[in-house]
This record gives sequence, structure tokens and C-alpha cells, in this order.
Amino acid sequence: MQYNQDARLDPSQVEYRSGGRGGGGRVAVGGVSGLIVLVLALLFGINPAEMLGGGGTASVNQPGTDMSQCQTGADVEKDRLCRYVVYTNTANQYWSGLLGSRYQPGGTVLFVGQVATGCGTATEAVGPFYCPNDGKVYVSPSFTEDMLQRQLGAMGGDAAEAYIVGHEYGHHIQNLTGRLAQVQQAGQQTGPNSPQVRLELQADCYAGAYLANVTSLPNSPIAALNQDDLNRVADAARVVGDDYIQKRTQGGINPDNWTHGSSAERKHWLAQGFNNGVNVCEQVFSTVG
Repeated sequence: MQYNQDARLDPSQVEYRSGGRGGGGRVAVGGVSGLIVLVLALLFGINPAEMLGGGGTASVNQPGTDMSQCQTGADVEKDRLCRYVVYTNTANQYWSGLLGSRYQPGGTVLFVGQVATGCGTATEAVGPFYCPNDGKVYVSPSFTEDMLQRQLGAMGGDAAEAYIVGHEYGHHIQNLTGRLAQVQQAGQQTGPNSPQVRLELQADCYAGAYLANVTSLPNSPIAALNQDDLNRVADAARVVGDDYIQKRTQGGINPDNWTHGSSAERKHWLAQGFNNGVNVCEQVFSTVG
């Protein structure tokens, strides 16, 4: 992914936190890899309640530090964390351009260890997620290397990360439009046709629309996406499919437990958003596949 060296960045939209001590809670995960929490619990004996915050005492974060070192696109080379400022700035710029005054900018929190959120406490094992209570996306900088690449075998790369952040900002849009609350009110349902799966596929569609337009944003810090970048985006969508994760970690596939959709579905709706724009994304709630 090619960065625009001269593009100005807004570091105020991102903060960095490192772990401390504090009280527990429960995070409502609506992210790319929520299923991995249960997979890790099965493989490594980890209690999902501890990852998501089950009450009592748990590790949380000290107040965050700013990202003021990230002023232009050129700073991504100096400090690789600045790439998350790029992803966040462009996601907010894209959606603000579409929704105007109806859009409320979201923020991104980079964290190490555990993090306190408006939804409770979570650890890095949860993967990237969105908290509707505070309107923030939470990402561990090590996610791409540790979980996406090492555990799931993805190609990785900056474009794949931009897709993941774009997906989480898709949940932010769903929160603003009321779609997220509507699905949550339906209860915790699973399966290929469940509202939960459709919610995740719509977020993929939104991410595709964002990626299709990110280089054309005024003074965009992302100058170009080449074919290799797009291949990495599609590959990331593939490895976070429920069927792929189940087969890789459990040896079999059980659609009844799906929460995010199959690899084919995730790639399909990502492509729908990329090729046809954001308006097609509402169709995920009336179309199967």
C-alpha cells in the first residue's frame, strides 16, 4: 500500500494505551475475530469470560497517550503505529463525506495487554472489536502478525489491516443507523442466516466500499492500492470466515455455530461493497450469499 508522504494526518483520532490494573466488565464484541475467542478457549484452556471481562478484578489500561508523532503520511515510515492514524482518518473522512452532519466521528484505541472500554474489559486475544457504548474501535498492533498471520495463515500487510479497521468502522455506522441495536435486541443467534452473521457481512460490505474510495478522498494519505494489496484484503476476509477458522482449529465445520459468515460470504460482500458502493450493503439483510 502506497502512502501519500505529504498528506496531513489528524493524530487526535487515535490513542495508545498500555496495560494496568482495574475493575472488570463485559465487552460486546462485534469485530472481525470474535469467534477466535471461543477457539482459543477450546485450544488453550482460556476462559472467555476472562478475555471479555467477567466481573471482579481484571487488568485494564492506564490513560492513553497521544499519537502526536504522526503528522504526515511520511511519518508511517518513521513510526509504523502511524499507519493506524491513516486507517482511522480515512475511515472517518470517507463516512463523513457520505453522511455529512449525521456522522459522528469514531476513534481508535491501540492497546497492549488488556484494555478498559465503555463495554467492559478485553484482552488482545479477542482481536479487533468495536464498542458501541463509547464509539471506539479497539485494536492490538500485534494482531496482524500474531493472530492473522501466525495463527490463521493470512498474507497480512497494511491493506489487510485497513480492511479490518474498515470493517470495525462499518460497525460504527451500524451503531449510528440503529442497525446494531436492532440485531442485538434479537438476542444471541448463530447460524448462516442469523442476524448476527448478516451484521458482520454488512460490515464487510461497508469495508469494501471504503477501500474502493479511499485513494480518491481529498488529500488522502493512502495514495494507491495495487493488485497485491487487493489480494491481501481478499485473503484476510477468507481467513476470518467461520468455516475456515473452524476447520483450521477444530478439524470440522459446524454452520450452526457461525457468527461472522463463511469465507465465501465474507469475500462476496466485501467485493459487493468494493464494486457497487455502499448502497448495496443493505441488501445483505434480504439476500443470502
